[in-house]
Amino acid sequence: MQSPLSVLIIGVGAFTQGLAQTLQDAGANVIVWLSRDYGHYGPQQICSTYDEHDFASPIELLGTHACDIMIPMSIDWAQQPWARELCARVAVFCPSGDALLIERDRAFAQRIGEDAGIVFPRSFVAQNRLDAQSFLDTHPDPYVIKNTLCSPTSPIHTIVCETLADTQSWLDRIDYAEGVFFQEYMGHKEAGHIVFVQNGNITSLVSNQEYKRAFNGNMGKIAGAPLGGLIEADPDDKYDLAKKLIAPLQPWLKQVNYTGPLQVTAILKNNIWSVIEYNSRLGVTCGPMIMRMLNNPLDMLRAVIDGSNFSPDFNTDKPMGCSITLAGYGYPFLEVTGPAFPLTLPTALSSDKGDVWLNEVKAGKPLSPSEVLADGHRLLDVNAFGQNKDTAVARAYALMQDLGCSNSYYRTDIGDTMWPPGAE
Repeated sequence: MQSPLSVLIIGVGAFTQGLAQTLQDAGANVIVWLSRDYGHYGPQQICSTYDEHDFASPIELLGTHACDIMIPMSIDWAQQPWARELCARVAVFCPSGDALLIERDRAFAQRIGEDAGIVFPRSFVAQNRLDAQSFLDTHPDPYVIKNTLCSPTSPIHTIVCETLADTQSWLDRIDYAEGVFFQEYMGHKEAGHIVFVQNGNITSLVSNQEYKRAFNGNMGKIAGAPLGGLIEADPDDKYDLAKKLIAPLQPWLKQVNYTGPLQVTAILKNNIWSVIEYNSRLGVTCGPMIMRMLNNPLDMLRAVIDGSNFSPDFNTDKPMGCSITLAGYGYPFLEVTGPAFPLTLPTALSSDKGDVWLNEVKAGKPLSPSEVLADGHRLLDVNAFGQNKDTAVARAYALMQDLGCSNSYYRTDIGDTMWPPGAE
């Protein structure tokens, strides 16, 4: 019998609550370091949580609550003054140092990818307005405008421009403080794949698709996090996304001792997959679902600690998953805010129907545990599973129907487009 795995999660909100619950259900002991000043309610319903008012840093927390492994929900942990010491104190389910640059620095990721023969869209880093205009004059095409350095606090969040005129219109409105990454617009056929990397070995986990725009029909602005998504157990990499877009990086991954998850997101154009970004995490909407779909999620975490081999064992009843986000008043236009609205929850947040993970909510009436207050822009996520896409999607929407909140909305077209990867 193995002793229970002790896990420290650094994060807030629905993704932290979901991961904490699924790991506890798998037999782990979990505590949470709340890294921001919102999204505390959900994790607090699951396990012991702490913040800077309890301990000055996670280092001090580990002094009284020893853990085997730490899982960060965002890459901004690596810029904290305590990051280096934390890595020396506990195993981390995330790359660090140069390995983290594959997500942190878009231009760096493209350079090492192209050196390995991977296809990327044309890109350019503009340092100022004149720099950007000169590039557009030379290469007059539509571009996706992104931050150069990936961070939750970056001055630019992704702006998709589908025409040259769209791109031109933004040049006077964007913040060039950290440079601006212009990436050629490639269309809508987007998909992703997530693997686990360890000792130079690449283990495929899932293929996925994220619905990043705010409204039905893939309309509106790109939201800060997806409004929903699909996930499919794919240990055999049946769409060849890992083979084409991750495997060529294997020498570099081994060189930097990359250990942890790696997600690639790509777009299919002219029957060629072009990488638009890499992420060093399980995926914003995918993490809790992956842990639910695996029969042996703790084995993957133990492999980080002891270097053992890992083979994913997926639950045959859950080959497909669907995630839907309930968004609050004004989202994704964060400057538009409203009061806290009552939000009625199902009796059990986790059941045979699926899971409900809470994000920006707070406690409601003391005598009404099924009601909380919607107190932000991203309220919660629902996750459901099935033997196929249609079943998983139908179950997710049925679970959403059990919720009640005025002045909120969710996309009703998750699963209607672009699946499987490469489809019209």
